[in-house]
Amino acid sequence: MSDFDFSPLFRSTIGFDRLMRIADAATRVDTGSSYPPYNIEATGDNAYRLTMAVAGFGPDELDVVVKENDLTVSGKSKTEAEPAKYLHRGIARRTFERHFQLADHIKVVGAGLANGMLSVDLVRDLPEAAKPRKIAISAGVQPQPESVEQKQAA
Repeated sequence: MSDFDFSPLFRSTIGFDRLMRIADAATRVDTGSSYPPYNIEATGDNAYRLTMAVAGFGPDELDVVVKENDLTVSGKSKTEAEPAKYLHRGIARRTFERHFQLADHIKVVGAGLANGMLSVDLVRDLPEAAKPRKIAISAGVQPQPESVEQKQAA
């Protein structure tokens, strides 16, 4: 995959730096671990679910943290008092930390652990100011420029 240089866009845009960093990070090849495997699914028009396979982890060994627009899911297994002597160890239970960039207005509404699967539910919660609204049209009345400015200032 070729590298893209977004620096010319930084010179001509204001306030889009976060978007440019996300696009730049998305174009890079992820050399990190694929552990633990996960799914991201749309469960509705404005609802999503992140599901991670965390076999062997208990609720007290997992952390789900949201800071600004960054969702971090991490797991750290507790050390066993008496380590077992494995003939084969296929369940990793190794420490992990996964980061997910959240779009604006995405809120984490809950998390649950069942059958070795961690589910994190998210919803897009648009504020009233960002939702589409219908503008009334007055018949036969031409708005004056100063009245429009006064309405916007109010």
